[in-house]
Amino acid sequence: MELEQLRQLVEVERQGTISAAAEKLHLTQPSLSRSIKRLEADLGQGLFDRTRNRIELNEAGRIAVEHARDVLAAEQRMRDAFDDLARRARTVKVGSIAPAPTWNLTARIVERFPGTILEPDILDEKVIERSLFDRTIDLAITRKPIALPNCECIPLMTESLSLYAPKSSKYAGRRSVSWNDIDGETFLVFEQIGFWREVCEEALPNATAIFQKDREVFIQLLHSSDLLGFTTDAPQNRGSVEGRIPIPIQDASAHATFYLVALKDAPERVSEIVTWIRETT
Repeated sequence: MELEQLRQLVEVERQGTISAAAEKLHLTQPSLSRSIKRLEADLGQGLFDRTRNRIELNEAGRIAVEHARDVLAAEQRMRDAFDDLARRARTVKVGSIAPAPTWNLTARIVERFPGTILEPDILDEKVIERSLFDRTIDLAITRKPIALPNCECIPLMTESLSLYAPKSSKYAGRRSVSWNDIDGETFLVFEQIGFWREVCEEALPNATAIFQKDREVFIQLLHSSDLLGFTTDAPQNRGSVEGRIPIPIQDASAHATFYLVALKDAPERVSEIVTWIRETT
């Protein structure tokens, strides 16, 4: 008895006839009939009541179909479990304080470690550190180095925030601005910007922020509105919206260095990533 024969039996029950099942399974009717007869021989029991013009499941056949479904469902669960195991073996969980470093890391890992799956999550810095030591994430991306004996910590990238102004804005001719220059304005802000949200809220206490969760809608609003916004010099943000220009923010808090952190006894796949990033940064 083979799994394929069980699939064929279930399909015959589902389609109602040998001919319809054969067509669905891309088999000839005679080959499917022979396969079903071999199954009956293996089971030592006829599964169909046959007449000249029709074939119909008998009681044994209905029992066989019920158990066949159970066997096939168990097989699928086993395959799903192995697929999940293989996926987890290729998955690296990353906790990051901002989205841009995860984009940077993903682009570099895809190039060097094809097949590796990154699962990024934007988290508060304290949560990131705790998650790393709890081993619920494999890699941490922070704004401050973690100088502990059991940690490997290397610089990953820098990112600078800019005012993203329409060309018609009064700021369009400026080479740079300060937080004080733009405090009190109204800004369109993408909600998932990590720690930059806290930076902006602290630096612009008199500003009004209109938050947008959907990135596609956010980009459309940047195209169609005259509201000020923010962007950074991360490659994914450069030149993304026609009619707007980035104006650097000169204050120190608008510039960030990100560090990649892993435990020294992390799994081999994680240690390989950290070593390669260290050697190529």
